[in-house]
Amino acid sequence: MTTPEPSRPTIHIRSATPADATTVLGFIRDLAAFEREPDAVATTEVSLRADLSADDPPFSCLLASTEIDGESRDVGMALWFPTWSTWTGRTGIHLEDLWVAEDARGMGVARALMARLAQEVRDRGGERLEWAVLDWNQQAIDVYDHLGAHPQQEWIPYRLAGSALDDLAAG
Repeated sequence: MTTPEPSRPTIHIRSATPADATTVLGFIRDLAAFEREPDAVATTEVSLRADLSADDPPFSCLLASTEIDGESRDVGMALWFPTWSTWTGRTGIHLEDLWVAEDARGMGVARALMARLAQEVRDRGGERLEWAVLDWNQQAIDVYDHLGAHPQQEWIPYRLAGSALDDLAAG
C-alpha cells in the first residue's frame, strides 16, 4: 500500500487590511519569540488597526495564505515601507519583517512574498528591495542567497532609540 502524496499548497498573497490586525500582531509576536525577544513587542492590535486605516499608512503588509485541499489559513507576512535613494533618484522598498509559520516553511511562501515585493518595487518604478537579517539566522540567509540577494557588508546598520534618542532630540 502506498501513502498518497500530500497536496501541494496553493499560495495566495494579499494586502493586509485593518481587519487583519490580530493576524499581523500574531505574526509579529511569533517573529519576536523566534528572534529571542518575546517580551519586546509593544505594538498592539489597536495601533496596528489605526495604522492600517490611516490615509497615509506608515507601512504596508502582505499576508500569505496557503490552501490545501480547500482549506485556507494565513501562514506568513511581509511588512514593508517605501524608501527613496538619493543615488538612483528612484524609489525602493525596505522589508522590515518577513515571517513564515514554521510548519509552512519549505512550501515556497517566503519566495512568493519576496516575489510580490519585487513586483511592487518594479510597479512603483523602483530599483531596490532591501532588508536586514540576523547574522545567526542561517535558514533565512540561505533563502535570500537562493533568491539571488547579496549581503551589503560595507554598510553597518545603526539605531538610535530610547534615552539616547530623547537626549539628542532635546539638544
